[in-house]
Amino acid sequence: MPLNHLFAPIRLGRMEVRNRLVMPPMSVNFGVDEQGFVTEQHWVYLALRAKAGTGMIVMGGGTVHPDGLDLPRMPRVWDDCYIPGLSRLTAEVKRYGARIGLQLLHGGRQAFHERRVAPSPLPSLAVVKGVPRELANGEIKELVVAHAEAARRARDAGFDFVEIHAAHGYLISEFLAPNANRRNDEYGGSFENRTRFLLEIVSAIKERCGRDYPLGVRYNGEDYVAEGWHLDEAVRLGPLLQAAGADWLHVSAGVYGSLPVTIPSMYQSFGCFVHLAEAVKRAVSVPVIAVGRIKDPVMADRLIAEGRADLVAMGRAHLVDPELAAKAAQGRLNELRPCIGCCRGCIQNVLAMSEATCVMNPELGREYRLGQPRPAARPKRILVVGAGPAGLACTRLLALRGHRVIVVEERARPGGALVLASRPPGRAELLEMVEYQLAELQRLGVEIRLHAVVDESLVHELKPDVAVVASGANPRMPQLEGLFESGLELSTVLDVLSGEVIPGARVVVLGSDQAAMVTADFLAQGQRQVAVLGGDHFASELAPNDRTSLRQRLAAAGVKLYKRASIRKFRAGELVIDHQKGQELLIGFSDLVIAEGFRSERGTVDMFRKLGLEAHLLGDAKSPRTLLETTAEADELGRAL
Repeated sequence: MPLNHLFAPIRLGRMEVRNRLVMPPMSVNFGVDEQGFVTEQHWVYLALRAKAGTGMIVMGGGTVHPDGLDLPRMPRVWDDCYIPGLSRLTAEVKRYGARIGLQLLHGGRQAFHERRVAPSPLPSLAVVKGVPRELANGEIKELVVAHAEAARRARDAGFDFVEIHAAHGYLISEFLAPNANRRNDEYGGSFENRTRFLLEIVSAIKERCGRDYPLGVRYNGEDYVAEGWHLDEAVRLGPLLQAAGADWLHVSAGVYGSLPVTIPSMYQSFGCFVHLAEAVKRAVSVPVIAVGRIKDPVMADRLIAEGRADLVAMGRAHLVDPELAAKAAQGRLNELRPCIGCCRGCIQNVLAMSEATCVMNPELGREYRLGQPRPAARPKRILVVGAGPAGLACTRLLALRGHRVIVVEERARPGGALVLASRPPGRAELLEMVEYQLAELQRLGVEIRLHAVVDESLVHELKPDVAVVASGANPRMPQLEGLFESGLELSTVLDVLSGEVIPGARVVVLGSDQAAMVTADFLAQGQRQVAVLGGDHFASELAPNDRTSLRQRLAAAGVKLYKRASIRKFRAGELVIDHQKGQELLIGFSDLVIAEGFRSERGTVDMFRKLGLEAHLLGDAKSPRTLLETTAEADELGRAL
């Protein structure tokens, strides 16, 4: 279907943009060296998205002042020395017809370093610890100038526009929100005073760069925290920003510590912040950009067609698939690589001060080194054992490079553990990884044999040159005295999620990893009483965004979490447990679900070695790990063979 609304041109101020698809600013923590100069890594990453046809690209986090540096590897724009490198970046992106802009950012109390400043000496609600220093009145005026000078440098470096970051709990957002701004001077208290800093920045940029230099403002429609910035004030501010010279408004939501979180996980609905942009749009005549878990171009097109937004920002969708715009414009929607909303590589990595990557796209940030997969020097016949996520991902790359690959799976359907992992509430998008890989393998003509046993006769039939063992893992059984004589109905997470076992009304889950926690959520639907006996952390493999939503669900369902818990003794109908707060007796629990991790299944390796066949372990068959690690490993092996 043609996406005529999404791919219609639009004018923002004096700037003509070729379509309504926006790659919003995202902190990726790569492509900037230790001195703050942008590198080839960054401009290749952005240029690939521009080449595919995205209309408007906003480079994330151009820091306007040293004290506002949000992450170590963010572009800096507080000095003219950064202009040459930024000029190279804009030239590389603009050659493909996209409009490239720079987001102007000051991290405020959410900056990663110890020199944090804020409107008031109040700590961030989450993630960042420590009390910031309160800005003096004169320093605020200096920061207004700093934003204007940063915009001038962006203009001189060839950026088509700038966008002020006044959202997500960073400095300007802190001035707007009553819970972060307790000032008693002209910048605090009333709505007029709290919005003064932002409006002064808009006016200063227009004065410094000219009224016709395109300028947008990204700000929150809702903070989603008590005493925060709310939609009524966001709607009230819209016309004031327009009058001050803003050429468009980009409406987002959330701060560190909000629910829902700023970057929503798979538990949140698609388009979860669109209603905020829609409300602001009704109050202004300048274009409005909507954002918030929009990953489907068809949905983006519909939002514009319905008049709910003028442009649509698709952030993580651009990280996952550099060719998003081309595939959408050409109607190749079935070839789109989907974001599964896990937040694992893009968000958790960045918060850990590492470079962003992606479960679905391990090439992210490495495009400048990897390029397109190179054809194999000598195509081989390759047998892949296991049609789970690692095996399928590796097979795709092997086939792209010209190898003849056959995938053999003993189960009745492909997908491995993801088939079951997608069954708990809110986890269905995990299966999209499998669906994408299967569509790719069908397009590439790869044979998948299901219900097949890998034995010597099959090896003799197929005559592979190489084998890749991606046979996955199975649950470990704990060594607990009296476990099998306890009278409890024993099962594993796989038994429960597959539906082979349906536990009774009161269930204990033993374990606290991701599998244990999503299984507890699965069990808690309805009237079951669920207790989880965990370790030091719960679902530590999940990204904070994902884990926050899951913990919220478990709390709402009344699931009882016991930290640092162990079973001391089994009695008839009872369990004596030790946990962080002491000893406790659990009465009336009839079922025990085992979720104590997994052990690798690699039985075919010895056979391959006996037959003298080159074999490579991959994914959980090598060592049970997260999807992020196994898909990265699959990518590397697929390029290496």
